[in-house]
Amino acid sequence: MLCAMGEMKSESLYEEALKHIPGGVSSPVRAFRPFPFFTAYAKGSRIYDVDGRSFIDYCLAYGPLVLGHRNEEVMNAVKEQLERGWLFGTPHEAEIALAKLVKRCFPSIDMVRFVNTGSEATMSAMRVARGFTERDKIVKIEGGFHGAHDGVLVKAGSGATTFGIPDSKGVPADMVKNTIQIPFNDVEMLSYVIERQREEIAALIIEPVLGNTGVIPPENGYLNEVRRITAENDVLLIFDEIITGFRLAPGGAQEFYGVNADITTLGKILGGGFPIGAFGGKREIMELVAPSGPVYQAGTFSGNPVSVSAGLRTIEILLREQVHAKINEKGERIRKALTQIAENKIHVSGVGSMFQIFFSEGTVKNYADALKCDREKYMRFFHEMLNAGIFLVPSQFETNFISFAHSDDDLTQTEEAFKEKLPPLIKP
Repeated sequence: MLCAMGEMKSESLYEEALKHIPGGVSSPVRAFRPFPFFTAYAKGSRIYDVDGRSFIDYCLAYGPLVLGHRNEEVMNAVKEQLERGWLFGTPHEAEIALAKLVKRCFPSIDMVRFVNTGSEATMSAMRVARGFTERDKIVKIEGGFHGAHDGVLVKAGSGATTFGIPDSKGVPADMVKNTIQIPFNDVEMLSYVIERQREEIAALIIEPVLGNTGVIPPENGYLNEVRRITAENDVLLIFDEIITGFRLAPGGAQEFYGVNADITTLGKILGGGFPIGAFGGKREIMELVAPSGPVYQAGTFSGNPVSVSAGLRTIEILLREQVHAKINEKGERIRKALTQIAENKIHVSGVGSMFQIFFSEGTVKNYADALKCDREKYMRFFHEMLNAGIFLVPSQFETNFISFAHSDDDLTQTEEAFKEKLPPLIKP
C-alpha cells in the first residue's frame, strides 16, 4: 500500500541514517534530493521500496546485475556454497574454475588474481604495471573513474563529478604527481604525451567505454590507435573493464571492439551481484605478483567462495543463453526510441545494453563535453521518470543498464514514459 505524502517511510529512514552514516548513504551516488528511496526487496527487472512503490530498474546496482535481481540459478549456487561454508582463508577449487572461465572469455589474460573490489583491482593493476616497467607515471583519461584510491582521484567521474569534487580532499599532492591526465577520444594528445615521456610512463589506464561520465563510447578506430601508440612506445595498456567486462560481450570491450590490453581489471558482473574484483594479464607481468614475485597484493576476503560461486553461475548463464545478443538488442531499441523523441535536442549516448541521455544539443565525446550538459534538467527528468515508475541512475554522470530480466512490456512502459516526460524538458 502506498504511503500518503508526508508519511514516506524512506524520508524518515533517511533522516535517521543522516545521524549515523556520512550523508546518510554508503556510497555518494546513492544520495539524491530530497531523499533517496530505501529498498525493501527486488526481483527480476523491478525494485520495490519500503513505501510499497515498484520501479522498473535501469540502475541495476550500477551494473553488476546483468541477469536482473535474484536470478534463481545464481541464488541456488550461493545457497549451495553457503552449505559448504562462506569463508575459508585457503585456496578452493571454484577459484580455479572461475580463473579458467575468465581466461576463456578474455584471450589477453594468461593469469588472473581475484580481489574484493574494483578499486582494489585497479590499484593492484597500476602497482604491477609499475613493478614490471620500473617506471612511476600513469596516464589516465579525464573523467575515467578507477576507484576511490588516491592515485586516480584526479578529474574522476562517477560521484566525484556529480558532487563537484574531482580532486578529493585528503589526497596529498605527492600521491598524484605521477598521474597524467588526457582527454578521451583524443589520439593526438595521447600520442603527444606518451611519445615525450615514454621513459617515465608505466601504463595508460582507460575505460574503453567511459561509464562514469554518463556513458561515452570510443570513436571509430580510437581504441586501435590507443593500442598502437602504447605498444610502439613500450607503455603497458590497462583496460579498466569493471563495467564493460561481461557486459558488452563475454569478452567485454576487448571482444566487442577487437582490441586487447596488456592488463585487464574486472569486477561487478564477475561476482554475479556479490563483491569481487580481479586483475589479469600476460604471464610475464602477472608472475611478478606475490607470492610468485615481488609485487605485493593480499586480502582476507579475496577469492571469496560465495562471490566466486555466484560469478561462475552468472557467466555460465551468459554463455549458455547468449544473453549479450539479446540485451544489446534491447539497448539499441531504447536508444532508438530516445533518439526519435529527442529530435536532436539532446544527446543520446550508449553502446550494447548501456544508455544515457545528456541535455546538450552537441555531441558528448569526452569529460569536458559532459560537464557542459544541463545537470539540473537531468535531475528533473530523473524525478519525472521515478514518478512514472522508472528508476534511472540518479546522476547525469552514471550509466543506465538493461538486464536479461527486462521484458518487452518493461521496455514498452519505459518508452511510453519517455514520450510523456521528456518532450516538456526539451521544448525551446
